[in-house]
Amino acid sequence: MKNQGLIHALLLDGAGGAKPLNAHEVRSWQPEQGQLWLHFDYGVEQSQDWIQQDLGLEPLVIDSLLAGETRPRAVKVASGCLLFLRGVNLNPAQTPEDMVSIRVYADENRIISTRRRRLLSVSQLHDQLMIAQGPCSISQIISQLALGLTSRMESVIDEVDDRLDVFESDLGVAANDNLHQALSKIRRQTITLKRYIKPQREGLKQFLSHQLVWFESEQVQVIEESINDLTRLIEELDMAIERAQIVYEEIANLISEQVNKRMYIMSVVAAIFLPLGFLTGLLGINVGGVPGTENPNAFFIFVALLVGLFVSLAGYFKYKGWI
Repeated sequence: MKNQGLIHALLLDGAGGAKPLNAHEVRSWQPEQGQLWLHFDYGVEQSQDWIQQDLGLEPLVIDSLLAGETRPRAVKVASGCLLFLRGVNLNPAQTPEDMVSIRVYADENRIISTRRRRLLSVSQLHDQLMIAQGPCSISQIISQLALGLTSRMESVIDEVDDRLDVFESDLGVAANDNLHQALSKIRRQTITLKRYIKPQREGLKQFLSHQLVWFESEQVQVIEESINDLTRLIEELDMAIERAQIVYEEIANLISEQVNKRMYIMSVVAAIFLPLGFLTGLLGINVGGVPGTENPNAFFIFVALLVGLFVSLAGYFKYKGWI
């Protein structure tokens, strides 16, 4: 029997490997056979049927595993613990800040996880188990999952820092509206990442605070290391947000300065040509009494006077330091 919503069902061997199980073997599984990891796509109807009817879960656990929207946190239930985590979205044609959530229920015998979109951290754990180089227990699955999600966040934040370095180095060369818009995108990305990463740190702290008797003490240190890494990432995001704000303001100032310079040049040109335009307009009226109409050299004399006036005005502006 094939279940499309069951992404994988693995029976851990306790030595870093796992045996894939089919639907019939999952339904007949008993705790004495070994620890079990079930991973579902909760958006598939068959998965919902499994979780609601075949796994013997409490109503709170069922609702949490199938919830459409979650935030990172840990909730202790009678039979185990619920853990909600998020990872950066590294799927093709997706943005990293569009975080992907994973819902985990774990007790001493089994771990049940659900997701809607693919997470590379989960795929990596599965691949490691298939070559007998993966986690040996449920505790290690949880700790390595948290560590993997955190490490991928770090790579995304490092990329943000590198992009900010490029913006800062190009600031004096190409301050324009396109740069302004690109920086605004980075600011939104960093703010969104911080919005999700900070609750994740608190969620892992909540998980450790429950002091689950079946959770291995060695893996507590791994979770604590993930918490420390998340704290560092939050600090780096705060710094990135401040750097982006400073660069954003500098770009705005440079653009404003460029506009002011252009307006200043246009004002100087207008000031120089204003009297010249006045004279040409005055002598171009169609009424009697305009001087020089009978003199064949009047045009050339007038042009020479305009040139002289132009040179005089330009010299005066230069003397005053206006150009």
